[in-house]
Amino acid sequence: MPELKTVLLFLVTAVAEIAGCYLPYLWLRDGKSAWLLIPAALCLALFAWLLTLHPTAAGRVYAAYGGAYIFVAILWLWAVDGIRPTTWDVVGSLVALAGMGIIMFAPRNV
Repeated sequence: MPELKTVLLFLVTAVAEIAGCYLPYLWLRDGKSAWLLIPAALCLALFAWLLTLHPTAAGRVYAAYGGAYIFVAILWLWAVDGIRPTTWDVVGSLVALAGMGIIMFAPRNV
């Protein structure tokens, strides 16, 4: 069960990071309200805090998190941007998730 918790934590972390970056994007690119910067900052603070909840070395967490981030970014592309992912987007996301799994769940003699 710790593996499922790790994956879910990575997915929530990725949503927080993407939201924290997407809101300033809306302000800068689409002329939305600067008030979006407040929830953006909160999302990015949440993102940083969530990364600290993993019980392994920070470098390993950051490396593995990249795979979950890629997967969630492709889901965001579809759900928020309204752009259906290509087959290559899906394949790339699955490769990234496989990399995450190898980094986080490989047997270690530590």
